[in-house]
Amino acid sequence: MIDALTLAVGVAALALAAWCGFAFSRDQPTKDWHFLAMAVVSVLALVQLVVGLVHLGGGDEPAKGTTIFVAYLLGSAATVPAAGFMSLAERTRWGSATVAAGGVILAVLEVRLYDIWGG
Repeated sequence: MIDALTLAVGVAALALAAWCGFAFSRDQPTKDWHFLAMAVVSVLALVQLVVGLVHLGGGDEPAKGTTIFVAYLLGSAATVPAAGFMSLAERTRWGSATVAAGGVILAVLEVRLYDIWGG
């Protein structure tokens, strides 16, 4: 895995969480700019998914098991889009809270991915 990519995804996820947390504190729902930021974070997570699968296909193996690594890769790619869809269903401040929670969850998944790979 590429450590810089893992760090970039984690930092972007935490920035998204902070921004949506701020919107939650101001009693605002998710807005178009939040969805644009979610798209950027989701693309980064998808790039990480592809890079991880390419590394696995190239013969590299994670230190703590391939199955759990792939499961975490898939989960990290799905976290922010799932939170975004949930925020569309809840067009109140709680939609922003959902996306903020999704960003924190993604950051934690990134730390776990780093650990599983052998970092």
